Formats: sequence, structure tokens, C-alpha cells
Amino acid sequence: MNLKGRDFLTLRDFTGEEIMSIVDLGLDLKDKQKKGIPHPYLQGKSLAMIFQKSSTRTRVSFEVGMYQLGGQALFLSTKDLQIGRGEPVQDTARVLARYVDGILIRTYEQAEVEAFAKYADVPVINGLTDTYHPTQVIADLITIKEQKGDLAGLNFCYVGDGNNMTHSLMIGMLKCGLNVGIATPDGYKPNEEIVAYAQSIADENNCKLVLTNDPKAVVKNADIVYTDTWASMGQEDEKEARAKAFAGYQIDSEMFALAKEDAIFMHCLPAYRGYEVTEDVLEHPRSVIFDEAENRMHAHKAIMASIM
Repeated sequence: MNLKGRDFLTLRDFTGEEIMSIVDLGLDLKDKQKKGIPHPYLQGKSLAMIFQKSSTRTRVSFEVGMYQLGGQALFLSTKDLQIGRGEPVQDTARVLARYVDGILIRTYEQAEVEAFAKYADVPVINGLTDTYHPTQVIADLITIKEQKGDLAGLNFCYVGDGNNMTHSLMIGMLKCGLNVGIATPDGYKPNEEIVAYAQSIADENNCKLVLTNDPKAVVKNADIVYTDTWASMGQEDEKEARAKAFAGYQIDSEMFALAKEDAIFMHCLPAYRGYEVTEDVLEHPRSVIFDEAENRMHAHKAIMASIM
């Protein structure tokens, strides 16, 4: 499947088959890396990485992944670029596209990533915005396929804030044939337009999409239990208020026990122990959070190798 030249801004832009082609490539690249088989698919190519939000996993996995693919990654904070002093996005995008073969952006506004993609004539990758986090979901799908095999018909549940992860997880899981249950408190629900889009995918693929404010209802009989921080970057001053609003939404051992006996626990990290999840669940034998974190690199390599 040829995805060369495509941008990777949101999973809305890809079919389930295209998403799975990236997932399968990620698994293949992981196998090659573990066996020490060279795979310099991007030999001589370069990736500009623009970060307006801090990162551990995104930065390291893209940078190391690009090296393993035979290319070079350049880390650029907004302090390093004229865009931080007011240069228009359309100018920065067109200049960088003359130097590099791909651009990764981790920022706040989805519109900024889309503006880069509009003006740059090289592939642009969304490394996270306040609306979507599509690269994480590729890693999640790789992890689920490793753990569960066939994805179709699995029951996936997410408990917590209706944030960028919720949006991307709904879209990615439904496009790949999983049933999805989302539990969020009132006032923290996912975007209505994105929910309507996700429902259209569920209808098309004969999958179930359930949105509720009852976390136990979605965790019951789930194959995958997923949560995320209650306060994302830029929301730190809301931490106490959110802790009150999310009372009853913590994934503890009692909550996790409602899922299937072989259910796995997932978290995109960083995790705040004692808030959205307890220590015993994070360290549970069926917690796959560090496999999931490792798979960020294999997912990112697959995305880059597919589109650059």
C-alpha cells in the first residue's frame, strides 16, 4: 500500500486498511530491530522536529527511530526558530520544506499543524495537538495486536478525560474493528463533532460505540482498559478541581477486576500514580504500559517509512 507523500495529521484521513498497513509495518520493523537486521529505509533523509510542548517518548522515539531508518532528525524548539518571534507559519513551512524530507510538529492548536501541511510540500506529522494524538494510537494498536492477535470484535474501553487521546482512540479503534466504550464525567466529554464522526465509523463497520458517565459499565467485560492523565499539558492549574470531578474514575484493582480475566491495562504515559490509576494496576502482570511505550518508536518508524 503506497502512502508516500501523505501527511499524518489525524486518523480521519486514513482508512482502516491503511492504518493496519502502518501497524503491520511497525511490527515488522520491531522484529527486524530485535534481530539486528538493518532497515535503512530513509537513508540520507532528514526530519525536522518542532516542539512547542515538552516530550519524553515522542522526541526520543522519533529521533532514535529516524537514526535506525538511516536518516537524521533535527530537534527544533520554538526558541530556535523565527516562528517564535512572529514569522508566519506559511513562511516557516515553505522554508523548512526546502531543507528536509519531513516535518514533525508537537504543539497546541490543530490548526497550526494543518497550516504547516498546507504550505509545506513534504509530509507533515502531527506529534500531538490539543485535539488529536494519532501517532500514539498506532503504537496502541501495535501493542493490542501483539497481545491479542486479531483486533476485530475486541472490546476497548477508555475511562477519564474526553481529550485528544479520547478523540484519536475512538477513531483508530473503530476503524480497525474494535467496539469502543468511553466513560467521562459531565463537563469533560469528548468533542461532539468528533463523536458524531466516530459514530458514523461504528455504524459503517458494525461496531459498538458507547459513551457514558458510568466507568464500571464500560470496564465490565472489556479486553483493553485504557486511561490517561486527568490534567493534560497546560491544565496543571486545574489539577485539584479535576481530581474532584474525576472521583470514581480511577482505575484501581477493584475497577480493573470488572474487565475480562485476560484484559490488559494501557496508559499512554506519563501516569500519575494515585490519581487516574493506582500503583498496583500500573504494576499489574497484565499492565502493558512499557511495551506500549516501546512501541512508540516502532510506530513512529512505520509512519515515517510509510509517508516519507
